[in-house]
Amino acid sequence: MSLSMYQASVPVFIRTLGQLSAILDKAAAYAEAKKINPQVLIQARLAPDMLPLSFQIQTATDTAKGCAARLAGIEMPSYADTEASFPELKARIAKTVTFLQGVSAAQIDSSEERNIVLKMGSREARFLGQAYLLTFALPNFYFHVTTAYAILRHNGVDIGKQDFLGNL
Repeated sequence: MSLSMYQASVPVFIRTLGQLSAILDKAAAYAEAKKINPQVLIQARLAPDMLPLSFQIQTATDTAKGCAARLAGIEMPSYADTEASFPELKARIAKTVTFLQGVSAAQIDSSEERNIVLKMGSREARFLGQAYLLTFALPNFYFHVTTAYAILRHNGVDIGKQDFLGNL
């Protein structure tokens, strides 16, 4: 049996976003236990020229919902990028998961050849659906989820590989 475009996208996003939400729970508990202002973690970054944890969460969710919407040929929901607390970041993840759960396999399967155009500043990137999913959306999604994990781990949150992967 071959792997469908749906199987390679929506369930992967939902599972990983669930793990990301659980990691944020650990970060919030860590901040509370250590008497650290949560903003310290939410605004943390790995390098001075890197964007903070909040941006990593926002971009991971944008990538997931954008990918599903583009592959399905449906309108992508727009979020304001104003999340400033762990509950707000978790709510954004939950809202994204709810959107993803509303996208069916029938909408995404057979999107391998769908033309996908991304506006990136003043330029456009053009893909066919399968290349978009495999060479742009999934790598970009995992980049931002991994960066969020690394920011929190670097700042002392007790998380490990199992937190990233979840129950297997």
